[in-house]
Amino acid sequence: MDVARAPDAGEVAYGTRQGTGLLAAVILGSTIAFLDSTVVNVALPRIGEDLDASFAQLQWVVTGYTLTLAAFILVGGSLGDHVGRRKVYVWGIAGFAVTSLLCALAPTANLLVAARVLQGVAGALLTPGSLAVIQASFRPADRGRAIGTWAGVGAAAPALGPALGGWLAEYDWRLVFLVNLPIAVVALVLTARFVPESRDPASAPHLDWTGAVLAVVALAALTVALTGAGRGEGSELLASAAPVAGVVAVVSGVAFVWWLRRASAPMVPPSLFANRTFTVTNLLTLAVYAALGAMFFFLVIQLQTSLGYRPLVAGLAGLPSTLLMVFLSERAGALTDRVGPRLPLVTGPLVAAVGVAWLAFVSEGDSYWTAVLPGVLLFGLGLVLIVAPLTTTVLAAAPDRYTGTASGVNNAVSRAGGLLAVAALPGLVGLGQQDYADPDALTAGYRAAMLISAGLLVAGGLSGLLVPGRLHECRPADGDER
Repeated sequence: MDVARAPDAGEVAYGTRQGTGLLAAVILGSTIAFLDSTVVNVALPRIGEDLDASFAQLQWVVTGYTLTLAAFILVGGSLGDHVGRRKVYVWGIAGFAVTSLLCALAPTANLLVAARVLQGVAGALLTPGSLAVIQASFRPADRGRAIGTWAGVGAAAPALGPALGGWLAEYDWRLVFLVNLPIAVVALVLTARFVPESRDPASAPHLDWTGAVLAVVALAALTVALTGAGRGEGSELLASAAPVAGVVAVVSGVAFVWWLRRASAPMVPPSLFANRTFTVTNLLTLAVYAALGAMFFFLVIQLQTSLGYRPLVAGLAGLPSTLLMVFLSERAGALTDRVGPRLPLVTGPLVAAVGVAWLAFVSEGDSYWTAVLPGVLLFGLGLVLIVAPLTTTVLAAAPDRYTGTASGVNNAVSRAGGLLAVAALPGLVGLGQQDYADPDALTAGYRAAMLISAGLLVAGGLSGLLVPGRLHECRPADGDER
């Protein structure tokens, strides 16, 4: 193959120069979006001190980003199918760099939240595009390994985020955002050289903007409702808006489902969910990533506030799970090809649940080696068994022409899981405005939140029993290919 040009879609071989360059391009771009879902968490106490932010504002630093990422990711997937997956991916990387700079320059907590909201929109363009590029570019025989490599790094990036964020926050929390800029530049250069353009020639001539608006309104309203519920002094406005936001969320959610069934070219074809495997694996994704988002949000704050860890040390606490993901994810992807998706998708969440339950009892004065490390290792091993098999199974259950849309749906579900967990759990477990700085109050809420997260993982593992035993059994029926 000519290495002086980007290869044609569907021709790239894993392990070749073109394949390696393509993977590096999409991994680097998607990594900055994955990193920013957790890299900020460890810097939250420093952000709170510097910008005099309340707990609710710190929540929105996280949920503002995840909200627009989850809400617009379906648009990003569909847009790639329509106008070109590489083109939309490039738009996303460039936009992410610009909005990262805005985050770094934010002088107040509210302006930081606004910049994070815009950053999530950019992330919604590049995240589904990265996976769709892999699916469309690699030879069918190599897609499983390529997806496994991408998924491994994609799962390791959030786990690496606290360590990186802790190191940067030691100097200045604004570096957490500035680090994205050089990564984005390298990703753009590699994309121009190695990534071929692809699109769905059978896609509808226009995007489903009505469906997109309804999805955004429903998710935004639900986030406001959950964040406002149970808030303490200082959040009267948010709390008073919660009932109205809840009603808006229900109405717009129902309207979204109604519209998808009525529209001639909906953003999410209802036929995708006719495949039981696609539906079940997305429900499993919702439970697993809700637990994942909650754990990364609460653990690094608990380690700093109650155990007195510096940001760097708190971030490094989760590094062993990152190493497990880096070294074992490709094997987990290959394991799915050999034994099928059911075994890892049942075992992985249950192993991760044990790890989270162990971490739930971390408190002041505990040793890292006996209280933190065992839980981190178990959680990381569970993630190894979940991430690559889950991604492979979701894509296998969708027709090839809906690669971008299926990727967008699964990414939206995963981000929505983390978003809703971070929005709901602080109020649900009774954490108030300044409790992130009070060890006694934080520990009680932290423990309850982690045990709820462990329960979500158990529910996810049990749902894995409904996944077919072999990968070929996940394929859509001939009638679903339309």
